[in-house]
Amino acid sequence: MAFAFTVLFLGCWLAGRSGMSGEGSYPKPSICVSPGGVIPMGGNVTIRCWHQGRGMRFLLYKDGDGNHPTYTDPASYVAEFPIPSARRKHGGSYTCRYSQRTGPTRYSEPSDPVQIIVADPSLLRPSISLSPTGVTAPGADVTIRCQGQPRDVRFFLHKAGDLNPPRHMDPAGDGAEFHIPTVGRQHGGSYCCSYRPRSEPFVSSQPSHPVQLVVADPSLPRPSISLSPTGVTAAGADVTSRDVRFFLLKAGDLNPPRHMDPAGDGAEFHIPTVGRQHGGSYGCSYRPRSEPFVSSQPSHPVQLVTPELYRVFHVSRRDARSYSCGYCTKSDPPVWSEPSDPEELVVPGGSEPSAAPDLTRRIMAGVSAVAAGLLLLLLAFLCYRSTQGNTLIGEGKELDVLPQEPDPDYAEVDTQVL
Repeated sequence: MAFAFTVLFLGCWLAGRSGMSGEGSYPKPSICVSPGGVIPMGGNVTIRCWHQGRGMRFLLYKDGDGNHPTYTDPASYVAEFPIPSARRKHGGSYTCRYSQRTGPTRYSEPSDPVQIIVADPSLLRPSISLSPTGVTAPGADVTIRCQGQPRDVRFFLHKAGDLNPPRHMDPAGDGAEFHIPTVGRQHGGSYCCSYRPRSEPFVSSQPSHPVQLVVADPSLPRPSISLSPTGVTAAGADVTSRDVRFFLLKAGDLNPPRHMDPAGDGAEFHIPTVGRQHGGSYGCSYRPRSEPFVSSQPSHPVQLVTPELYRVFHVSRRDARSYSCGYCTKSDPPVWSEPSDPEELVVPGGSEPSAAPDLTRRIMAGVSAVAAGLLLLLLAFLCYRSTQGNTLIGEGKELDVLPQEPDPDYAEVDTQVL
């Protein structure tokens, strides 16, 4: 009996001591950081704590900073702790609590922790890639790879608009791979990644450039596509009542696809001046505005074939020194462009003008024919002289050796023979 009375007395005494110290006498307050996410170096950030009670004193604690809280006495039930210029030292985990301003010191439960992450511009921005690229079929396996500095860091994957904490992973080498085994509509979105040194877990690199994960929805009707002399027309199938946006896709083009809001049930993508770079296979798709990362199936492709241009020289017949040039297409019959103004033909590295290539070939052929004719005549003359000499020897006539000065009679006979 005496033992039971002693235990009851000790319990009441401890309860009274707890009420005097006020540990956990009030419910915990709420806390938030604005703006959220990674704070740029030198940026402004504010920590807010609030509770429904008024006339309370709020205290802000930083994890690892000892028992040295910052406090404020707000006029309302919301307390603000501004940080006007964030630095590396401001990164950390924060909690807050409140107590009465007067009377016995009674504290509330601590709030849930919030983190301030400060981006350090001296850390290089990582890169991010998505595999497979383009519109992803539902149920496919997707890998998002982040690559950065090969140091003792930890990578974080951020999804725009997602309030959940980012996924993190230790790298294998200089990068980390985040796998999404079965892609669904809920996985569509804009992603980026960053890394944080393990020695400073509240200091982050700059976020990478974003990539978009777009998931195809087989329930959306497939659009159609057609070519016209002025461009490419994308038409929807049963999408007149939908608020959608059309996208023009070109096979092998790594640039973001062109997009356009429809006029009626379709959209027209104009190509004002078609060149070789525009040739290729085109398709189109559309995405509901309410779900910008959900896409229809792509249309069947169409081929845009561009004409091949050939440069043509027009040489004047009267003056082989001047020429003009234009272009023709490989067609039957060829389509000619207007020739340019005549220009002077100049031999590279020389000062004398040269004829056009076709005229030069004709002149060379004519000169070759004349030279061949003269050579044949000379050979015929030599053969004739040789035959006359043999005839005279066969008849027994002596041939006098010609003196240094030619005999006039011999010269006359020789002229007649010639």
